[in-house]
Amino acid sequence: RRCVLEASQQLTEIINSETSTESPEPTREVGPADEEESAPHCLWVDKFTPRRYVELLSDDYTNRCLLKWLKLWDTVVFGKEKAMKKAKPSAETHPPFSQPKEQQGKWKTKVQLTEEILEAELDQHKRPKYKVALLCGPPGLGKTTLAHVIAKHAGYNAVEMNASDDRSPEVFKTRIEAATQMKSVLGADEKPNCLIIDEIDGAPAASINVLLNIINRKDGEGEAVAGAGRRRRREGGLLLRPIICICNDQ
Repeated sequence: RRCVLEASQQLTEIINSETSTESPEPTREVGPADEEESAPHCLWVDKFTPRRYVELLSDDYTNRCLLKWLKLWDTVVFGKEKAMKKAKPSAETHPPFSQPKEQQGKWKTKVQLTEEILEAELDQHKRPKYKVALLCGPPGLGKTTLAHVIAKHAGYNAVEMNASDDRSPEVFKTRIEAATQMKSVLGADEKPNCLIIDEIDGAPAASINVLLNIINRKDGEGEAVAGAGRRRRREGGLLLRPIICICNDQ
Protein backbone atom coordinates (compact mmCIF):
# COMPACT_ATOMS: atom_id res chain seq x y z
CA ARG A 1 0.00 0.00 0.00
CA ARG A 2 2.92 2.34 0.79
CA CYS A 3 4.43 1.68 -2.62
CA VAL A 4 1.13 2.39 -4.36
CA LEU A 5 0.71 5.68 -2.48
CA GLU A 6 4.25 6.79 -3.38
CA ALA A 7 3.72 5.92 -7.05
CA SER A 8 0.42 7.78 -7.18
CA GLN A 9 2.01 10.81 -5.52
CA GLN A 10 4.82 10.83 -8.08
CA LEU A 11 2.33 10.61 -10.94
CA THR A 12 0.28 13.45 -9.48
CA GLU A 13 3.37 15.66 -9.23
CA ILE A 14 4.38 14.84 -12.81
CA ILE A 15 0.88 15.64 -14.13
CA ASN A 16 0.69 18.91 -12.20
CA SER A 17 4.12 20.00 -13.40
CA GLU A 18 3.27 19.21 -17.04
CA THR A 19 -0.05 21.07 -16.97
CA SER A 20 1.50 24.10 -15.29
CA THR A 21 4.38 24.36 -17.82
CA GLU A 22 2.49 23.47 -21.02
CA SER A 23 -0.88 25.18 -20.57
CA PRO A 24 -0.97 27.94 -18.00
CA GLU A 25 -4.11 29.53 -19.55
CA PRO A 26 -6.68 26.97 -18.33
CA THR A 27 -5.59 27.55 -14.75
CA ARG A 28 -6.53 31.21 -15.12
CA GLU A 29 -9.98 30.31 -16.43
CA VAL A 30 -10.73 27.98 -13.55
CA GLY A 31 -10.20 30.76 -10.99
CA PRO A 32 -13.56 32.58 -11.44
CA ALA A 33 -15.43 29.26 -11.42
CA ASP A 34 -13.88 28.36 -8.09
CA GLU A 35 -14.90 31.75 -6.75
CA GLU A 36 -18.48 31.21 -7.89
CA GLU A 37 -18.61 27.82 -6.21
CA SER A 38 -17.26 29.19 -2.97
CA ALA A 39 -19.66 32.13 -3.06
CA PRO A 40 -23.11 31.65 -1.47
CA HIS A 41 -25.44 30.27 -4.12
CA CYS A 42 -29.22 30.18 -4.44
CA LEU A 43 -31.48 27.40 -3.19
CA TRP A 44 -31.78 24.25 -5.26
CA VAL A 45 -35.49 24.96 -5.62
CA ASP A 46 -34.66 28.21 -7.41
CA LYS A 47 -31.57 26.91 -9.18
CA PHE A 48 -33.33 23.98 -10.86
CA THR A 49 -36.78 25.50 -11.31
CA PRO A 50 -38.24 25.17 -14.84
CA ARG A 51 -37.71 28.25 -16.97
CA ARG A 52 -39.12 27.00 -20.28
CA TYR A 53 -42.33 25.27 -21.27
CA VAL A 54 -40.58 22.03 -22.25
CA GLU A 55 -38.99 21.78 -18.79
CA LEU A 56 -42.34 21.58 -16.97
CA LEU A 57 -43.00 18.31 -15.13
CA SER A 58 -46.62 19.08 -14.27
CA ASP A 59 -49.65 17.52 -15.97
CA ASP A 60 -49.35 18.04 -19.72
CA TYR A 61 -53.11 18.36 -20.17
CA THR A 62 -53.24 21.20 -17.61
CA ASN A 63 -50.23 22.89 -19.20
CA ARG A 64 -51.80 22.86 -22.67
CA CYS A 65 -55.19 24.07 -21.43
CA LEU A 66 -53.69 27.02 -19.56
CA LEU A 67 -51.48 27.95 -22.51
CA LYS A 68 -54.40 27.76 -24.93
CA TRP A 69 -56.54 29.95 -22.66
CA LEU A 70 -53.74 32.49 -22.36
CA LYS A 71 -53.30 32.57 -26.15
CA LEU A 72 -56.97 33.57 -26.49
CA TRP A 73 -55.96 36.99 -25.14
CA ASP A 74 -53.63 37.59 -28.09
CA THR A 75 -56.34 39.42 -30.05
CA VAL A 76 -56.98 42.11 -27.46
CA VAL A 77 -53.46 42.29 -25.96
CA PHE A 78 -51.17 41.91 -28.97
CA GLY A 79 -53.63 42.68 -31.77
CA LYS A 80 -53.29 39.22 -33.33
CA GLU A 81 -56.31 37.75 -35.02
CA LYS A 82 -57.50 34.40 -33.74
CA ALA A 83 -56.47 31.55 -36.02
CA MET A 84 -59.53 29.77 -37.35
CA LYS A 85 -59.46 26.00 -37.12
CA LYS A 86 -60.10 24.27 -40.41
CA ALA A 87 -62.93 21.77 -40.44
CA LYS A 88 -62.10 18.18 -41.15
CA PRO A 89 -64.18 17.06 -44.14
CA SER A 90 -63.36 13.42 -43.62
CA ALA A 91 -65.11 13.33 -40.24
CA GLU A 92 -68.27 14.95 -41.66
CA THR A 93 -68.56 12.95 -44.87
CA HIS A 94 -67.63 9.61 -43.29
CA PRO A 95 -69.11 9.37 -39.79
CA PRO A 96 -68.28 6.24 -37.79
CA PHE A 97 -70.64 3.37 -38.57
CA SER A 98 -70.66 2.04 -35.02
CA GLN A 99 -72.67 4.99 -33.65
CA PRO A 100 -76.05 6.24 -34.86
CA LYS A 101 -76.40 9.92 -35.71
CA GLU A 102 -78.26 10.87 -32.52
CA GLN A 103 -75.50 9.40 -30.34
CA GLN A 104 -72.62 11.04 -32.19
CA GLY A 105 -71.14 13.74 -29.96
CA LYS A 106 -73.16 12.62 -26.95
CA TRP A 107 -70.21 11.09 -25.17
CA LYS A 108 -67.16 13.33 -25.28
CA THR A 109 -63.84 13.00 -23.54
CA LYS A 110 -62.50 15.53 -21.05
CA VAL A 111 -60.06 16.80 -23.64
CA GLN A 112 -62.80 17.33 -26.26
CA LEU A 113 -65.04 19.21 -23.82
CA THR A 114 -62.21 21.49 -22.76
CA GLU A 115 -61.24 22.13 -26.38
CA GLU A 116 -64.83 23.20 -27.14
CA ILE A 117 -64.90 25.52 -24.11
CA LEU A 118 -61.58 27.13 -25.02
CA GLU A 119 -62.55 27.49 -28.69
CA ALA A 120 -65.66 29.49 -27.82
CA GLU A 121 -66.22 32.76 -29.63
CA LEU A 122 -64.66 35.92 -28.19
CA ASP A 123 -66.92 38.60 -26.75
CA GLN A 124 -67.57 42.01 -28.30
CA HIS A 125 -64.27 43.31 -26.91
CA LYS A 126 -62.38 40.31 -28.38
CA ARG A 127 -61.73 38.86 -24.93
CA PRO A 128 -62.17 35.18 -24.06
CA LYS A 129 -65.38 34.09 -22.37
CA TYR A 130 -63.61 33.20 -19.12
CA LYS A 131 -61.50 36.13 -17.88
CA VAL A 132 -59.76 34.30 -15.01
CA ALA A 133 -58.05 30.92 -14.76
CA LEU A 134 -57.94 29.07 -11.42
CA LEU A 135 -55.14 26.62 -10.61
CA CYS A 136 -55.86 24.49 -7.54
CA GLY A 137 -53.99 21.66 -5.85
CA PRO A 138 -51.82 20.77 -2.86
CA PRO A 139 -48.65 22.74 -2.03
CA GLY A 140 -45.56 21.77 -4.01
CA LEU A 141 -47.51 20.71 -7.10
CA GLY A 142 -45.93 23.43 -9.27
CA LYS A 143 -48.89 25.78 -9.70
CA THR A 144 -46.96 29.04 -9.29
CA THR A 145 -44.11 27.75 -11.45
CA LEU A 146 -46.59 26.74 -14.14
CA ALA A 147 -48.22 30.18 -14.13
CA HIS A 148 -44.89 32.01 -14.42
CA VAL A 149 -43.52 29.75 -17.17
CA ILE A 150 -46.75 29.86 -19.22
CA ALA A 151 -46.96 33.67 -18.91
CA LYS A 152 -43.36 34.07 -20.04
CA HIS A 153 -43.86 31.56 -22.87
CA ALA A 154 -46.89 33.50 -24.16
CA GLY A 155 -44.99 36.80 -24.18
CA TYR A 156 -46.15 38.35 -20.91
CA ASN A 157 -44.43 39.88 -17.93
CA ALA A 158 -45.60 37.89 -14.89
CA VAL A 159 -46.68 40.10 -11.99
CA GLU A 160 -47.32 38.13 -8.80
CA MET A 161 -49.26 39.24 -5.76
CA ASN A 162 -50.41 37.39 -2.65
CA ALA A 163 -54.08 37.74 -1.83
CA SER A 164 -53.50 36.76 1.81
CA ASP A 165 -51.10 39.68 2.38
CA ASP A 166 -53.42 42.41 1.14
CA ARG A 167 -56.35 42.08 3.54
CA SER A 168 -57.77 45.50 2.70
CA PRO A 169 -60.15 45.53 -0.32
CA GLU A 170 -58.93 49.00 -1.30
CA VAL A 171 -55.29 47.91 -1.44
CA PHE A 172 -56.33 44.72 -3.25
CA LYS A 173 -58.22 46.73 -5.87
CA THR A 174 -55.36 49.19 -6.32
CA ARG A 175 -52.81 46.43 -6.91
CA ILE A 176 -55.03 44.61 -9.40
CA GLU A 177 -55.74 47.77 -11.40
CA ALA A 178 -52.08 48.77 -11.34
CA ALA A 179 -51.06 45.41 -12.81
CA THR A 180 -53.83 45.09 -15.39
CA GLN A 181 -54.47 48.66 -16.58
CA MET A 182 -51.39 50.86 -16.15
CA LYS A 183 -49.20 50.99 -19.24
CA SER A 184 -45.46 50.65 -19.05
CA VAL A 185 -43.28 53.73 -19.44
CA LEU A 186 -40.04 51.82 -19.90
CA GLY A 187 -40.25 51.68 -23.68
CA ALA A 188 -42.14 50.29 -26.62
CA ASP A 189 -40.67 46.81 -26.24
CA GLU A 190 -41.93 46.33 -22.69
CA LYS A 191 -44.10 43.21 -22.35
CA PRO A 192 -47.74 43.42 -21.19
CA ASN A 193 -48.51 42.19 -17.69
CA CYS A 194 -50.14 38.92 -16.72
CA LEU A 195 -51.38 39.09 -13.12
CA ILE A 196 -50.85 36.00 -10.93
CA ILE A 197 -52.80 36.09 -7.64
CA ASP A 198 -51.47 33.50 -5.21
CA GLU A 199 -53.40 32.12 -2.20
CA ILE A 200 -56.71 33.45 -3.49
CA ASP A 201 -58.48 31.12 -1.04
CA GLY A 202 -57.01 33.18 1.82
CA ALA A 203 -58.51 36.46 0.62
CA PRO A 204 -61.56 37.88 2.44
CA ALA A 205 -64.96 37.92 0.76
CA ALA A 206 -64.73 41.69 0.18
CA SER A 207 -61.56 41.26 -1.88
CA ILE A 208 -63.20 38.50 -3.95
CA ASN A 209 -66.13 40.82 -4.66
CA VAL A 210 -63.67 43.51 -5.77
CA LEU A 211 -62.09 41.03 -8.19
CA LEU A 212 -65.51 40.00 -9.53
CA ASN A 213 -66.50 43.65 -10.06
CA ILE A 214 -63.31 44.26 -12.06
CA ILE A 215 -63.97 41.17 -14.17
CA ASN A 216 -67.64 41.97 -14.84
CA ARG A 217 -67.21 45.63 -15.74
CA LYS A 218 -69.23 46.71 -18.73
CA ASP A 219 -68.17 48.88 -21.63
CA GLY A 220 -69.50 52.19 -20.32
CA GLU A 221 -68.18 52.01 -16.78
CA GLY A 222 -64.73 53.33 -17.54
CA GLU A 223 -65.88 56.35 -19.56
CA ALA A 224 -66.16 59.81 -18.08
CA VAL A 225 -69.82 60.85 -18.35
CA ALA A 226 -71.19 64.34 -17.79
CA GLY A 227 -72.13 64.78 -14.15
CA ALA A 228 -70.15 61.79 -12.98
CA GLY A 229 -66.81 63.58 -12.61
CA ARG A 230 -63.72 61.94 -11.22
CA ARG A 231 -65.66 59.21 -9.47
CA ARG A 232 -66.47 57.54 -12.79
CA ARG A 233 -62.85 57.84 -13.94
CA ARG A 234 -61.65 56.10 -10.82
CA GLU A 235 -63.83 53.10 -11.67
CA GLY A 236 -61.30 52.12 -14.31
CA GLY A 237 -61.90 50.55 -17.68
CA LEU A 238 -62.43 47.07 -19.00
CA LEU A 239 -60.21 44.22 -17.93
CA LEU A 240 -57.82 43.79 -20.86
CA ARG A 241 -55.17 41.57 -19.27
CA PRO A 242 -55.33 37.92 -18.19
CA ILE A 243 -55.49 36.97 -14.51
CA ILE A 244 -54.36 33.59 -13.12
CA CYS A 245 -55.48 32.73 -9.59
CA ILE A 246 -53.86 30.02 -7.47
CA CYS A 247 -55.34 28.24 -4.45
CA ASN A 248 -54.88 25.10 -2.38
CA ASP A 249 -58.50 24.60 -1.32
CA GLN A 250 -60.88 24.80 -4.26
